[in-house]
Amino acid sequence: MEIRVLRYFLTVAREENITRAAEKLHITQPTLSRQLHQLEEELGKQLLKRGNHDVKLTEDGMLLRKRAEEIIDLVEKTETEMIAGNEEITGDVYVGAGETDAVRIIAKIVQKIQNEHPGILFHNISCDSIDVIDKLNKGLIDFGVLFEPSDFSSFEHIKFPVHDTWGVLMRKDSDLAGNAYITSDMLANRPLIVSRQTMNAVDLSEWLGIPKEKIKVTATSNLIFNGSLLVDEGMGYAITLDRLINCTGESNLCFRPLYPLKPAQMYLVWKKYQVFSKAAERFLNDFRMIAENNMEK
Repeated sequence: MEIRVLRYFLTVAREENITRAAEKLHITQPTLSRQLHQLEEELGKQLLKRGNHDVKLTEDGMLLRKRAEEIIDLVEKTETEMIAGNEEITGDVYVGAGETDAVRIIAKIVQKIQNEHPGILFHNISCDSIDVIDKLNKGLIDFGVLFEPSDFSSFEHIKFPVHDTWGVLMRKDSDLAGNAYITSDMLANRPLIVSRQTMNAVDLSEWLGIPKEKIKVTATSNLIFNGSLLVDEGMGYAITLDRLINCTGESNLCFRPLYPLKPAQMYLVWKKYQVFSKAAERFLNDFRMIAENNMEK
């Protein structure tokens, strides 16, 4: 497969029309159609369902689209790193992270670096721990942020100098809202909203200290902003981290930490034996310095 042809395929997938795609690519429609047929023959798969006026992706086409986007992203990332000048540090730094207030630390590091080297561009990729690991393994991001418990065997890692705290996001008119803390027994048989990573990383019953028959998960949500809308509509209680949703002013919601307190420790991780661009190496060095100098006692 040629990178050029993959770009052609992605343009067709976006436009859902070969004529429009050919116009955007500045090639003739017959040339584009021939390239697509050759790609299908090379892979031995039908990638497109061709109609009178438009085209749709087959299941194999949808898989190729996902992989092609990853390949093109990696190619562009590599090209940027290779053409970076020897004197001035330029290039891109890719960090994948879930929702956490600790992203502020990353932002402060990036601001400091960009003040000295304005040619560095930072990319914050919002994704949960499952996607972070996937993107790290595929080389699509330089660094990821993972929470305990996670499998760090394939990664190098540095502990963040701060931690988040697990708790419960609920409506202010809930009968639990008057409590300063939420204990496990208070959540028994309550409708819970949890994240995909929480469901995969821990035994929820053991982690909360509630018998399995009293665990009632009614929804999952990877993004707590969306999860907060579910809470606001009365669907349940979201198990989440502190400082992510603004519960002040006219908000209908409030956050209460779990008790006993459950700290959520975060780590900056990267692949073992990773070869970094100058921009990514500078970011790692600055993060390491801040982590060593500001680690919580």
